[in-house]
Amino acid sequence: MRVRYLSTRDARPAPATYSFEDVLLAGLAEDGGLYVPEALPALDFEELAGVPYADLAARIVGLFAGGSFGRGELRRLSGAAYAGFRHAAVSPLVQLDERLWLLELFHGPTFAFKDLALQLLGQLFDAALARRGERVTIVGATSGDTGSAALEACRDRAAIDIFFLYPHGRISEVQRRQMTTIDAPNAHAIAIEGNFDDCQDLVKALFADTALRRDLGLSAMNSINFARIAAQIVYYVAAGLALGAPGRPLSFAVPTGNFGNIYAAHLARSIGLPVERLVLATNANDVLARYLASGAMTMAEVSPSLSPSMDIQVASNFERLLFELKGRNGAAVTRAIAAFRRDGALPPDDQAWHAAGKLFAGQRVDDAATLAEIGQTYRRTGRLIDPHSAVAVAAARAELARDESAAPMVALATAHPAKFSETVERATGIRPQMPDALVEIMEKPEQVTALPNDIAAVSRFIRERARLRARAA
Repeated sequence: MRVRYLSTRDARPAPATYSFEDVLLAGLAEDGGLYVPEALPALDFEELAGVPYADLAARIVGLFAGGSFGRGELRRLSGAAYAGFRHAAVSPLVQLDERLWLLELFHGPTFAFKDLALQLLGQLFDAALARRGERVTIVGATSGDTGSAALEACRDRAAIDIFFLYPHGRISEVQRRQMTTIDAPNAHAIAIEGNFDDCQDLVKALFADTALRRDLGLSAMNSINFARIAAQIVYYVAAGLALGAPGRPLSFAVPTGNFGNIYAAHLARSIGLPVERLVLATNANDVLARYLASGAMTMAEVSPSLSPSMDIQVASNFERLLFELKGRNGAAVTRAIAAFRRDGALPPDDQAWHAAGKLFAGQRVDDAATLAEIGQTYRRTGRLIDPHSAVAVAAARAELARDESAAPMVALATAHPAKFSETVERATGIRPQMPDALVEIMEKPEQVTALPNDIAAVSRFIRERARLRARAA
């Protein structure tokens, strides 16, 4: 089966479709929508049993990329992507108690879950661009970890310039330094005077600039790029296989900001992984949990928290689910998103809300509960977890307490505790040991570019530097 892709905002009776390679290199659709599969493939569990992670990634991504990348090519690219991970299992499972597991997703080069998708995307971009004889300029917004993972995956690649915007003063020092100490002529981190939603809006405005998009070949590596979603499906399937799938169901608790990670879990379920429950875990920036509880999705001010990568009030990837909830009606999605942007509230739709409630459970975990969970997990198990992972664990425990017969729950550990050492020490009295790679960046000089929340300033900065790279190439 060769999967084709369409935009969530294509309102035509017969929407245009695109290949996986087209979607990979474009990132965002020209109409401002997000790409989704026209139809979903299905898992063949007999083919997946006992397969190492890199091979599993090649097979699962291959379900979505057939026709654009061959199986042998994907196996080679995937092998290169995961060769440098610090754990042989890539995404190991750790048991916390008889019903709760932790899926460690921080063993890649930047110590965060984004590495599992972006290391592979860097390889995919290189292969596709070499085939086409083209170059791209990747732009993105980060609430903490995506930027460092994307910059690391694309550093020094000849056919790629990459720019990532982050909210100035609203990410941890380690997260910032992981971006600002990368010494590569094609990699740029930009501090924006604003919050993550401001950064995300600037990126969308850049993509809406037709001339800029054409001149620089704009593309994306954050979760608006469906290729990243496809790569994230892999660790859900890996966890399921480790815990007995397809013969045994399981559930996941996912710390959620931009909805990309839990959307990947939803797709894993949709293609055949036996998932009993998906728990959407938010911090105090709980726009998604509030929607699941009430059916009302309303914008609010972003509140800085101990889990800054989740400090988001406009979850871009929710548009993909909305497309599904509205019967894959691009015109309805376009109207709903326009109203949300205009009025700060999604138009009420009880049918969509009830459908979402059947797919996800929502849990809100504030800073006090986050600190309590970090401390409790350490006292019970001797393990240190970062605040984002603590949000997932606390949400998982709350859901398990509601149903003693529920399937085993897997909470996602999305970052190494040393990336948030002050918070972990505050909760436990123990400062996590800093890995050597993080010690090194604390001693390197930073290259910080601060820009106002102004599209003209950001566009000018990117044009000047991408052009220099284009002439040098």
